[in-house]
Amino acid sequence: MAKPSTSSGAKRATKSAKDEAGAVELTETGTAVEETARKTTGAPRPPQHGFLSRLYTGTGAFEVIGKRRMWYAISGAMVAIAILSILIRGFTFGIDFAGGTKVSFPRGDTSVTQVEQVFRDTVGSSPESVVVVGNGSSATVQVRAETLTNEQTDKLRDALFDAFQPVGPDGQPSKLAISDSAVSETWGGQITQKAVIALVVFLLLASLYITVRYEWYMTLAAMISMVFDVVVTAGVYSLVGFEVTPATVIGLLTILGFSIYDTVIVFDKVEENTHGFEHKTRRTFAEEANLAVNQTFMRSINTSLISALPIMSLMVVAVWLLGVGTLQDLALVQLVGVVVGTYSSIYLATPLLVTLRERTELVQNHNRRVMRRRKAVAGSKTAPADDAADVDEGETTENAAVSTAATPAAPAPGAKPVRPTSRRTQRPTGKPGAGR
Repeated sequence: MAKPSTSSGAKRATKSAKDEAGAVELTETGTAVEETARKTTGAPRPPQHGFLSRLYTGTGAFEVIGKRRMWYAISGAMVAIAILSILIRGFTFGIDFAGGTKVSFPRGDTSVTQVEQVFRDTVGSSPESVVVVGNGSSATVQVRAETLTNEQTDKLRDALFDAFQPVGPDGQPSKLAISDSAVSETWGGQITQKAVIALVVFLLLASLYITVRYEWYMTLAAMISMVFDVVVTAGVYSLVGFEVTPATVIGLLTILGFSIYDTVIVFDKVEENTHGFEHKTRRTFAEEANLAVNQTFMRSINTSLISALPIMSLMVVAVWLLGVGTLQDLALVQLVGVVVGTYSSIYLATPLLVTLRERTELVQNHNRRVMRRRKAVAGSKTAPADDAADVDEGETTENAAVSTAATPAAPAPGAKPVRPTSRRTQRPTGKPGAGR
């Protein structure tokens, strides 16, 4: 039995290394091999469609997965900015979390500076904040300060009434138009603890559902995406100084629900496209996931717009016209969360899923098969005589047939059919297989 030559072994090793490098390049660039094959064979470039047409048709024209390193960098920068803001600036906690006293009354012709001066003259210290909420006749002045005693609160109410004469519902000046509320720091700590518990329970239930419904790769990608949503939303609140209240926590849980809903929609399409992918050689796992993202683009955009419009209406009507501070906190966190959640479900969750799956042997082997098939198809059109020697022993029957099968020449138009002849007499015979 002859031993294989060293040159043949080196050739197979070199070819294997080339296949490995080609598979990596394929997963990173998506359609790079198809573009090369198009240039080699002289095939016409596919028709170019407009932006809106590509959005609605979902043909995979938007490269999301192939550029996932760029999206990772953008997402990492957003998280870094958010964390730095949280560490440096911190949060502006509402009275329910930090404790203190809040006094509010109808604005009328009152200015913030006048209210601050009355507070200092009465209490002997400056208030933590004085803000005007609402607009027009429904505008109110809200004064927040450290916890005041009952005596200090009564003196402040008397001083504010004497200085500004706020009117009640009947249109007459009344002390009842001035309201106050006090929250202890202990109560604020309890609220914070319950908010954290609610957040952890939500994340656990969401991860359990995704694991049961899909797979743990999707669970890990979705959980990282939701943590991203929480950190970035918190960073936005820290940057702009939004007040963190119990309504903020409620809104945060709401937008996490929206984020997981949008992520599940994309994952559902990814699962549909990649079902049985190991038995196909038309697209890689990354390309199938990119197609799924494209096919759900319009659904994600429409969902985000439908969710954002009522929130914006809530901010305009309930906050600017009615001056309801609780609705303001709820609307702000929901508006920020909808934008961040839409971004993460498209540009973070699905790319993370592809990165995790490409570490598995199943996906790596499938990518190599796709690479070999594309090379075989491109080579069969340019140099069919050389393809037979390049087919690997482990290649599938489908790929080997494409590259090595000999195609019989078609008879010329009008030619007479060739009848089988007998080997002994060389005369035509009607028996099938004669002469073989």
